Amino acid sequence: MPADPRYLVLERLSRRFGEVVAVDDVSLGLEAGEILALLGPSGSGKTTILRLLAGFETPDAGRVLVAGEDVTRLAPVSRHFGMVFQHYALFPHLDVARNVGFGLEGRGLSDADIRQRIHESLALVDLSGYDTRRIGQLSGGQQQRVALARALAPEPRVLLLDEPLSNLDPALRERTRREIRDLIHRVGTTTVFVTHEQDEAFDLGDRVAVLRAGRLEQCGTPEELYEAPANAFVAGFVGRSSAVPVDIIGASGASVRIRIAGVEWEIPNRPGERPEPGPAMLHARPEALWLREPGPDAVPGRLTGRRFTGGGAVFQVTFADGHTLEVSAPPGAAKPGDQVGVVPSRRAGGGLHLFPADAQ
Repeated sequence: MPADPRYLVLERLSRRFGEVVAVDDVSLGLEAGEILALLGPSGSGKTTILRLLAGFETPDAGRVLVAGEDVTRLAPVSRHFGMVFQHYALFPHLDVARNVGFGLEGRGLSDADIRQRIHESLALVDLSGYDTRRIGQLSGGQQQRVALARALAPEPRVLLLDEPLSNLDPALRERTRREIRDLIHRVGTTTVFVTHEQDEAFDLGDRVAVLRAGRLEQCGTPEELYEAPANAFVAGFVGRSSAVPVDIIGASGASVRIRIAGVEWEIPNRPGERPEPGPAMLHARPEALWLREPGPDAVPGRLTGRRFTGGGAVFQVTFADGHTLEVSAPPGAAKPGDQVGVVPSRRAGGGLHLFPADAQ
């Protein structure tokens, strides 16, 4: 049997806390140097998975393998993983150099080797010359980079990041995540990080694992999650979408005929699928719809909301039955109270998704 090409493998991990199933039969695999984001709402199990990887929790079932080695029962220190905690866990009474070098003590390195590792790690995070600074003298972004340098200094096999940017303001968070992504790819360390921010997951992760109630709903590239969600939960959780009930009339090859609020639309069909006629839910991205004048092929509605987005706007259209859709359009396309029509964009592509009527 050929060797498993994946470097880090989570094999059917499960973890319960009393009656609560925190992680439910989750399997994932990462190639060497890959960055995986664990994304999900509160209580989805993402932090518990990170703790299982780190060795702070022991699974009730399943295994963790690194380069083919089963590390499931190893103590955290024996796994040779690096970790950056949400609150950095830096020592305020130590200077930057001693914080970075803390994880190197007891590894049999000479003083010269430790100084070299500290120097190289600080250079990686663009903090050369900060050796003697106190933690209290650093900004939040600099403290985050010190924590990252400390995690990288021992040359870990796997890097674990627990909401590493949650304490930064939005502008600094965006710049820092680009820096972290570039750094990790440059170093080539296999990385798993937890976040509840979709922008952060999409910007940092080569792939994103979407979790709900301890279960893995879908794992894929940001493009795959956005354009081909596996189910209604992923469609609603990733990006913006609104859902309305429809009736499927029929499907033929690349298109599906649906009836929505009494109006027939023809929308793209997923490759290889042939939806059965009957009730369904349509999840629509705002950019997959157009506003136009009311007409026979447009769903009529009233404009009940508008959110300016900079280069455009997202309009909320409410139909006679009370259901709503969000539609992207130029900011001056309409004003609240206007009667408008909604049609699918000719470029709808992966922005319109049909799921069973009872899908959750």
